[in-house]
Amino acid sequence: MKKIILLILICRALVYSAIAQTTIGIPAIKNYTHNDYGASSEIWDVKQDKNGILYFANNDGLLTFDGSYWKMYPLPNKGTIKALAIDPSGKIFVGGQDEVGYFFPDSNGILKYHSIKNLMPQKARQFADIWNIVLFNDEVLFRTIECVFEYNGTEIKTFDAPGGWRLLAKAGTQLFAEDKDEGLMFFKGSQWQLCHTTLPTANLHITGVMDYNKDTVLVTTLKQGLFLLTGSALIKKPTAIDAILKNDLVTCAKNIGNNRYAIGTKARGLIIIDGEGNLVERFSNNEGLQNNNVLGLLLDRDKNLWLGLESGVDFINYNTSVKHIYASKDNQTKSNAVSIFDNKLFIGTSNGLYTATLNPGQQDISTNKGVFTEVENTKGQVWSLKEINNHLLMGHEDGSFIVDNSNIKPISTGQGAWRFAAVPFSTDIIAGTYTGLQLIKYNGTDFKAEQKLEGIYESLPTLAIDHDQIVWASHPYRGVFKIQLSADRKKIMRFTQYTDHNGLPSVLNNHVYFIKNKILVATEKGIYEYNTGKNKFEQSAFFLPVFGNASVEHLSPDAMGNVWFVSDQRVGVIDFTKPANGKPYTIIYFPELAGQTVKAAGYIYPYNMQNIFIGSNNGVFHLNYRQYVKSETRLNVLLTAVKAIAEKDSLIFGGYFMKDNKVATAQNNKQIATLSNHWNSFHFEYSSTLFAQKSNEEFSYKLIGFDEDWSKWSVKTEKDYTNLPYGQYTFAVRVRNNLGNASSPVNYTFIVEPAWYQTVWAYLFYLLLVIYAIYWAIKQQKKRFDLHQQKHEEEQKRLSYLHGLELDRNEKEIMSLKNDNLETELNYKNKELATITMHLVERGRILLNIKEELAANIKKLNQPDLTHEFRSVFKLVSDTEKKDDDWNHFAIYFDQVHNNFLSIMKARFPGLSPTDLKLCAYLRLNLTSKEIAQLMNISLKGVEISRYRVRKKLALATEVNLYYFLIDVTR
Repeated sequence: MKKIILLILICRALVYSAIAQTTIGIPAIKNYTHNDYGASSEIWDVKQDKNGILYFANNDGLLTFDGSYWKMYPLPNKGTIKALAIDPSGKIFVGGQDEVGYFFPDSNGILKYHSIKNLMPQKARQFADIWNIVLFNDEVLFRTIECVFEYNGTEIKTFDAPGGWRLLAKAGTQLFAEDKDEGLMFFKGSQWQLCHTTLPTANLHITGVMDYNKDTVLVTTLKQGLFLLTGSALIKKPTAIDAILKNDLVTCAKNIGNNRYAIGTKARGLIIIDGEGNLVERFSNNEGLQNNNVLGLLLDRDKNLWLGLESGVDFINYNTSVKHIYASKDNQTKSNAVSIFDNKLFIGTSNGLYTATLNPGQQDISTNKGVFTEVENTKGQVWSLKEINNHLLMGHEDGSFIVDNSNIKPISTGQGAWRFAAVPFSTDIIAGTYTGLQLIKYNGTDFKAEQKLEGIYESLPTLAIDHDQIVWASHPYRGVFKIQLSADRKKIMRFTQYTDHNGLPSVLNNHVYFIKNKILVATEKGIYEYNTGKNKFEQSAFFLPVFGNASVEHLSPDAMGNVWFVSDQRVGVIDFTKPANGKPYTIIYFPELAGQTVKAAGYIYPYNMQNIFIGSNNGVFHLNYRQYVKSETRLNVLLTAVKAIAEKDSLIFGGYFMKDNKVATAQNNKQIATLSNHWNSFHFEYSSTLFAQKSNEEFSYKLIGFDEDWSKWSVKTEKDYTNLPYGQYTFAVRVRNNLGNASSPVNYTFIVEPAWYQTVWAYLFYLLLVIYAIYWAIKQQKKRFDLHQQKHEEEQKRLSYLHGLELDRNEKEIMSLKNDNLETELNYKNKELATITMHLVERGRILLNIKEELAANIKKLNQPDLTHEFRSVFKLVSDTEKKDDDWNHFAIYFDQVHNNFLSIMKARFPGLSPTDLKLCAYLRLNLTSKEIAQLMNISLKGVEISRYRVRKKLALATEVNLYYFLIDVTR
């Protein structure tokens, strides 16, 4: 009985040992929690479209991920989605309780839901969850427990199951389903037919059917392991995971290529086997999964794995060049020492030395299947591993040791040993210890520790020996030491300490190396090089363009002459096999490893181009550099959203280009958006579906029509433009990785319409307005000219008038002077006329007085004879009175003074006699009748008779004053 129990235990141990033999390299696993994607935790299914966008079936609806942004699209009834399928046109078929249809972009590239439930028979429109959706030929089939729906684009047929459908899957050219009562069935001639297999399938509860090879398919079952189906032959396939599958449930499975099959389980995570049934890899909580219940599985187009879990989404960077190797999975240990020796991989950790046997011919060691075991008696900190003289030496906190197979032999104990350096042209070894240097002799078969080299009592963790056998060592706080040994290397002849007084930027954190025949010191401010002639350190001119003043923690040359480094906890390589940009090297950084190294104690072990080991705080990282630089993953960039920004954002592009009612990779001219000037600010979101290289990617963008050059490369995945002027623009964005490879840009063209005042009609109006303005201006100018001319003319008139006035004034002055002269002359003549008149009157009076006096005297004398005697006197007086000379003289003066009065009277009234004219003249002078009588030598009565006679000749009415009439004659 005991033997049987022992045999069972041995068998179980062998089984679990076989199960444990997975690859030692574990790819990076990225966890996305429900907080990351903002939806329910369960992810039931995963699919990817031809643009690389991922789609997840979630309790809250359809969840999408483009590498940067998560988006949720719920069903109209807010139902749970548990299955997805994407057809060649880009339709995303989904289903939930009482709802079935597909999501498809509209003309603006925005996903919209289209229900096809109305195509179902009325009695079939109530159903439970849809668990599988499969594209088969040109049809889409949906599986519920009760029914399978067949959609051909125009109608939906239904297929009820006798006991309940439990599977719907496609393998090769066949469509399979499993009925709870009948077992495995296949679809042929629009009918489901039973698979008559050599083994009954009704009780197997098949969970998956997938391609295996040629005409054989691989069948997974819930609890009974794997089977192979060829025609009607169904046989059990033994695998290394049968023991696991007996105690777990298989939830999903997929052929992931390269003779690998991924199997999702209910409680053991994801298991990957090869075609022979051997365990290749296993991913569970221990390897980094959030949850061991795998509900959905996808191999994306870059050959990486996506897992839909009971709680979250996990991305396994399966097709990667960078993997994690844990020497001890149960204990997180810092690992800074690696060596491949005697067909074994040794990893020194902070808690001992571990080893794993390598498979012969294994090129990429990370794919080696094996288990790490601890080397006995190595508990404690392992500082270094170094192969010297075909032996592996270990620097340990307890001293120096030889590693022999899975055992160790002490060389020197009592004090910790940091590192070893072989003396050139000799078999001797110098060890840097906690208290200085120690000489180790090698006799061809064994190592022997000599005495400690006296003279320096310092801890020297980094060590280098140049071709002159001069030892260089550094202390973390005291700078660098140059040590000259004796010929037998048993004592220190002299040493020089180099500090910040000898060219180093600081005495802190210096690491000394002998690379390319130069003594180099990695410092906190770049690489410094020893100048023999000046006996001091100077900043290296060669490494200055590489590092500048950045901190460098580690340098390590490889067999190809490349220099691997850790700078500011960034891992990179100066690759001299790839000259570029006029330099003999290319600098490549590995963003996947950024921040993973041990701070201030970086470590790189470049074994060969396929196996580069990098120390970290938990295990080591493995880099297949050859595969890394030859990665053929096609870079792609997506424009995932364009929003027009105003008072409220408006989504004008949802991330899908359309052409001929299919999802396309470039914008169609019919998809060019035209927006009013009100929407002149835009927000662009872009991403790349290089999910495995998220830390490597950088973006550059350009708005053609606005930007002159491409932007600087940046990790930003969004860009805003505000207040764009009207016009046509094309937003272009591209992505590049850390190797310098760049994608073709993706372009999105849109048009911002001009404001109403910037339209053609507005400009035509402006033109007309300008023309009118010019016309009006010309008219106004002409009007102003006319007005100016008028003013000028008026001014000229005014000036002429003023001139005329001036002339008039002058003329008037002249006239006034003339008038004055005339008046003076007139006055003079009036005076003369008056004088003449008075003279005549006086003469007439005198003559009358003389005549009367003579007559009176004669009468007094009463002598008649005297009358006769004085007759001549009387006659003389009368003749004197009647003489016309005085009158003529008077008339001349009178006409001159009174505007030719007499001449006018003669002309107007020719009937007037000279006596009448005399009377008129005297009346014009306003003389009295008496004065007139004297002048005319007539009586007063004669004057009156003459006046009457004149009035009659002038034909004057009685009421007309003769005097005023005569005055008016010359006016």
